[in-house]
Amino acid sequence: MRLDTARYEARQRVRSSLALAVLLGAFSLLIVYLYPSIAEAGADIDALIEAFPEAFQEGLGVEAYSTVEGFVAAELYQFIWILLLGLYMAYAAGGAFAGDIESKRFYLVLAAPVSRTRIAVEKTIALLTPLVVLNLVIPLVVFAGTVAIGYPIDPFYLLAVHGLSIPYHVVCLGIGQLLSVTFSRGNTAQLGGIATVFLLFLLDSVTVGTDSEWLGDVSPTRYIDPTEILLHETLSVGDALLLLAVALLLLFLSVVRFQARDI
Repeated sequence: MRLDTARYEARQRVRSSLALAVLLGAFSLLIVYLYPSIAEAGADIDALIEAFPEAFQEGLGVEAYSTVEGFVAAELYQFIWILLLGLYMAYAAGGAFAGDIESKRFYLVLAAPVSRTRIAVEKTIALLTPLVVLNLVIPLVVFAGTVAIGYPIDPFYLLAVHGLSIPYHVVCLGIGQLLSVTFSRGNTAQLGGIATVFLLFLLDSVTVGTDSEWLGDVSPTRYIDPTEILLHETLSVGDALLLLAVALLLLFLSVVRFQARDI
């Protein structure tokens, strides 16, 4: 299989992926280099954190700033890596199909002797480009930064955060892609993807530790916790497999919907 569409689409995304890697890498270094000053007041900050409601601490993954693992997990991975990158994946996937439908570009693509299934699969592969680039760059930047400041993070659990978060990000991609093959306007699908992922994040955050905690079980953020991995060294492989299954289901539904819809 030549994967011509995947290669073309991936090349179109390489530049933006590298730019995102540079920006996120710079922010990661900033977070890491802030830690030594935070460590000096770590006990006081931890005491302040303990004064907040348990739901706040668990919802945002804020537990301990006195360790570099807890600080990096809360300031970098819990918010930037999980929430914002999840929103980005949903946004990017939201425009992948709807944008081409809106611009009439798919008329030219489908005129070629290639099936809709193949187009959908190859475009999905291309959408993984940012994940590949970021997961190659960011762990190296974070590890090198923590070594440079004298507080090295265990590389095994650092890589575990990245590896176990991939299914979550593919779920976000699947949400955006399903909306993209449903709507005919790129903006509608993109904003819908962002809104869906963000609302699911809020649902998880506001229900954790309450009587309605079961409602948050539908949120993908319930099944990935960088703080648990980095700070407590707990690996939830079962949760990652569940997210992977959901991601594959969403992608399968998007392919089925793309095959059936009138363009």
